[in-house]
Amino acid sequence: MKKTFAVLGSGMQGTAAAFDLCKYANPAKVLLADAHLAQAQRSAERVNGLIGRHVCSPCQLDALDARDLGVFLDGVDVVLSCVPYWMHPRIAKVAIETGTSMCDLGGNTDVTMETLALNDRAVSNGVTLIPDTGLAPGLVNSVGLYLMEHLDVPESIKLYCGVLPQNPIPPFNYKLTFNVEGLVTEYDYQAVALRNGEIVHLNTLDELEEIHIKQLGQMEAFNTSGGTSTAPYTFVGRVKDYQYKTIRFPGHCEKMKIFKDFGFWGDEPIEIKGQTVKPRDVFCRVFGSSLAKIKDMDQCVVRGVGKGIKDGRAVTIQADIFDKQCHETGFTSMERMTGFSIAIHASAIANDKLRHGCLKYETALTGKEFCEEIAKRGIQLEFTTVMDDLPKK
Repeated sequence: MKKTFAVLGSGMQGTAAAFDLCKYANPAKVLLADAHLAQAQRSAERVNGLIGRHVCSPCQLDALDARDLGVFLDGVDVVLSCVPYWMHPRIAKVAIETGTSMCDLGGNTDVTMETLALNDRAVSNGVTLIPDTGLAPGLVNSVGLYLMEHLDVPESIKLYCGVLPQNPIPPFNYKLTFNVEGLVTEYDYQAVALRNGEIVHLNTLDELEEIHIKQLGQMEAFNTSGGTSTAPYTFVGRVKDYQYKTIRFPGHCEKMKIFKDFGFWGDEPIEIKGQTVKPRDVFCRVFGSSLAKIKDMDQCVVRGVGKGIKDGRAVTIQADIFDKQCHETGFTSMERMTGFSIAIHASAIANDKLRHGCLKYETALTGKEFCEEIAKRGIQLEFTTVMDDLPKK
């Protein structure tokens, strides 16, 4: 039986997710909801135009109004939450009550834990919820899982990802491809990792390293928060080291660290000329608006490096993705890598492939299953394997 999907948020990632569902999930219908009806209408019209038939319908909705959301979700099989990360648990509570399964794009591990805490209610109501099904966290963790599945004894997983402008403009050489509040969260909160089998919290904008990308040359990578999500906790005892870093053009990290070190991301209110404001709010408004003016096509780099034992020998397996904005559909690489990722998990739920309850991302689909699906969408992994000459003792 064909299923009904709903997407909350008709922005960049939500529109791409709706497109993917219409193309690959064989839905009865896809409802594309937004607080602004005009935005939802434009996005739904775009999706239907690309698909060549009317499958996607626009709706106006305040996703934070529990009553209206409950009415909207009545009859919806799976909802995809593509709104700011802090809204996900509130939406999840309503989805469980209406018997609607759900995926979200994540963005903050503490918030994800709030959703996962609803597991018993989800099981009782026969629904499946999967947080963090975007890009990072999300797709990058599937790449890491794929590497682990190809090692007899995985020891270390290092993950990297960067969404970048094709024509970088100084001084930041960056193009905003998602919510600026989410960007600040990645740069400001602590990162969770595994080191020598132990959970550790690492400072963001730290542990800077050079990384060479074939298509771009010398780049930099540094700690950011959220990219590993719950994976380090899940993989305790299975792998010794598990870490995520963000890729940027050289010099970006140092410049962003100035804002962090000098308090521009503070949450404590301050008074300016009789007005009380939070430095973080001011920064997001000013910096976000400035970055939003940069018009350029994007590109995405993902790298996973897995070290361990394969057939009795020490092995390093590297997986790389290099993706660019799609000229045929107009979807940016960020939209493709994020929107398609959440849609893949929503489709798996709709096809009854997953058990009920709140599932950690890394326990839902296998790395192999996800990578096979993303490859169908033209996003390919390139593998490099290096083996030591001598067996590892």
